[in-house]
Order: sequence, then C-alpha cells, then structure tokens
Amino acid sequence: MSEWPLFEVFVRGKRGLNHVHVGSLRAADGQMALRNARDLYTRRNEGVSIWVVRSADITASSPDEKDPFFAPSGDKVYRHPTFYDIPDNVPHM
Repeated sequence: MSEWPLFEVFVRGKRGLNHVHVGSLRAADGQMALRNARDLYTRRNEGVSIWVVRSADITASSPDEKDPFFAPSGDKVYRHPTFYDIPDNVPHM
C-alpha cells in the first residue's frame, strides 16, 4: 500500500487579507484534502477560504538563500514605487 500524498493547508481568516499556512495533512486527493482541512483547521468558523496544495508541487526559496536570491532586484530601482506619487486613498501600499 502506498502512502497518500502530503498537502499543505493555507487558511484565510475572517479579518485577514492573506492565506496563512496552518499545517499539513495527508489525503487521497485534493477534494479529500479540502474537506479534511476544513474539519481540522476551521473548527471554530474562523476561516473564510482554504487552499490545499500538494507539498510536492510547491517550489520555494530557502531563507539561507535570502541575500543572493533577492540581491538582483536591488539594482532595479524602477521596481520600487519611490518615483511615483501614490494617492492617499490607495490601500495596501
């Protein structure tokens, strides 16, 4: 018998803007992972949205690579909004 794949679970709370990683679980497929995540991680109705992603499908940088990985963006000043006037009514900037 093979082991079910591992899924990472992300929940967006009622007041939150972003999904936050809350844990992992094993399930036969995405639908089962979604139902199990709902039962395990939103017992008190604290979530409004759940994402489940197979762990094997996640590609991420390592905190150890932080300086070399993000260093190239330092010479691209046009990526930073310092040259633009941002209106006061623009949220989240």
